[in-house]
Amino acid sequence: MKRQVRKAIFPVGGLGTRFLPATKVVPKEMLPVVDKPLIQYAVEEAAAAGIEEFIFVTGRGKNAIEDHFDFAFELDRTLAERGKTDLVAEMHAWMPGSGRIAYTRQMQPLGLGHAVWCAREFIGDEPFAVLLADDLVMSETPCLKQLVDTHQETGGSVVAVMDVPREHTNRYGVLDLDGDDGRLASVRGLVEKPEPDVAPSTLSIIGRYILLPSVFEHLDKQQVGAGGEIQLTDAMAQTIGTAPFHGLRFEGQRFDCGDKVGFLEANIAFALQRSDMASSVQDVLARYTDAS
Repeated sequence: MKRQVRKAIFPVGGLGTRFLPATKVVPKEMLPVVDKPLIQYAVEEAAAAGIEEFIFVTGRGKNAIEDHFDFAFELDRTLAERGKTDLVAEMHAWMPGSGRIAYTRQMQPLGLGHAVWCAREFIGDEPFAVLLADDLVMSETPCLKQLVDTHQETGGSVVAVMDVPREHTNRYGVLDLDGDDGRLASVRGLVEKPEPDVAPSTLSIIGRYILLPSVFEHLDKQQVGAGGEIQLTDAMAQTIGTAPFHGLRFEGQRFDCGDKVGFLEANIAFALQRSDMASSVQDVLARYTDAS
């Protein structure tokens, strides 16, 4: 019987340099899409997929994330005194329960693989998820839930993938395919950020993973890869052949919120999904597009 995926790692220790000066004192994961920070979208997605334990790998200057996932007694009391108990209930509804969140520090910025490795003691011998808050997915079924369901079918590791323009393969971990039915691809190899002329495909990993704990055996080696960092892709590649490994073409639209234009597009798209905002946002967009 396949083990349930109960734990998720959220690597949130990055500096967010592409969004300076906004991220000088505000963690990039706390930047809001409409009225909700990116990290909250990721946590809610994980919870909807059945995740029970949430492990944040943080760094210096990330205290706002910890505060966000905690009760704000002064705010709660003030809102209650003003009769806004619905807002209090709304803020409490999405927070994981007491004891469900853990934090650990990534002392040095040595790459995504190193960040995941820092959470190894919290994972033990269970399959686990990794979510990158920069990748925001709008979908009817939460992206991670799609991966969890696929993992229950296939076992092994499952990563969310999408086809990217060939000239962009040097931004992603890219799959070397053993088979592909148009939805689920079986994987025989992975290459981190290959140049377009040598990329084995254009099917690239985005920030959602279901991994087996055996990946830590390879992360333990602390091997440096592309960009002088410890790459998660390299460790995942070394697990191929010992257990099934698949890439899932997920249903939904992915927004790269680590990019300024992608972040702006996410705000527009999510605002247009809101019944309380869509009409006004359409009017605003019309003013600017008509002017052009």
